[in-house]
Amino acid sequence: MSADTVRGAAPRRRGPVADGLTMTRRHMAHLARTPEEAALYFALPIMFVLVFGYVFGSGMSVAGGGNYREFLVPGVFAMTMLYGMGSSGSAIAVDARRGVVDRFRSMPIARSALLTGRCTADMLRGVIELLVVLMCGLLVGWTWHRGIGRMLLALLLVLALRLAITWIGIYLGLLVRNEDAVGGIVFPLAFPLTAVSNVFTSPELMPGWLGTVSEWNPLSATVTALRDLFGNPGVGGSGWASDNALLLAILWPAVLTAIFAPLAVRRYKALGR
Repeated sequence: MSADTVRGAAPRRRGPVADGLTMTRRHMAHLARTPEEAALYFALPIMFVLVFGYVFGSGMSVAGGGNYREFLVPGVFAMTMLYGMGSSGSAIAVDARRGVVDRFRSMPIARSALLTGRCTADMLRGVIELLVVLMCGLLVGWTWHRGIGRMLLALLLVLALRLAITWIGIYLGLLVRNEDAVGGIVFPLAFPLTAVSNVFTSPELMPGWLGTVSEWNPLSATVTALRDLFGNPGVGGSGWASDNALLLAILWPAVLTAIFAPLAVRRYKALGR
C-alpha cells in the first residue's frame, strides 16, 4: 500500500475553528429539534416585561421619576442573560452524563471544539434572546434616546455579560454533570443576585447597606450602564460604583470570564483522567 493511500485513509483534522463551528451547528440543531425548550426560554423575558411592567409596575416607583417600563427593560436585558446560565449548564451536563463528552474526546477533532462550540451556540442563543427583549420592549413603550452608537455599545455590554455567564454555566455543568442538579444550583444563585440588584427597583429606595450591596452587584453595573447609554430613567446613585457603572460593566464580565473559562477548561480536561 502506498504512502498516499495511507494518508488518504487517515482521518484529517480540520483545525479548532472548523471543529468548533461544527459543534456550534450541532448545538443549534438540537435547539431547533426541541422547539418547546426554545419557546420556554424565549418566553421568559416576555413574561418578565409583561408581569413586572403591567401587573406590578403600577405600584413601583423610580428614584428621580420616570416611566417604570423604561426603567425595567434594561434590567430585563441583563436578567435574561443571567438566567441563560441554566441552559448552558444543563446542556453541557447532559453531554457529560451521557458520555457524549468522552465520545468526542476520543474522536480526531480539536480538544477545544466541544467547549468553544458550546460557548458560541450559547452566545448565538443570547443574541436571539436579546432581540426578543428588544422587540418586546419596543412594543410596551420602551425605547432608547441617545443615538444608535450608544445603543449598540449597550447591546455589546449585554453580550459581554452573557459570555461571562455562559462560562460559569459551562463550568457548573462539567462540575455537577447532572442537569437537574444544575437547575437546583442556578436558581438559588440567580434569584438573590437579581433580587439584590437594581433590576426591579432603585438602590436609593433600599435600606442603606442593602443599597450599597446592590450598587456593587455585577448585574447592577451592567443595568446602570444600559440605562445611561439608552437614556432611560433610574440611573441614580451617588457612590463610586454608580458613577463608574460603565467601567464596572466592562470589568465584571472580564474578571468573571477570566476566572471561570480556565476553570471550565481545567474541569473538561479532568473528565478524561
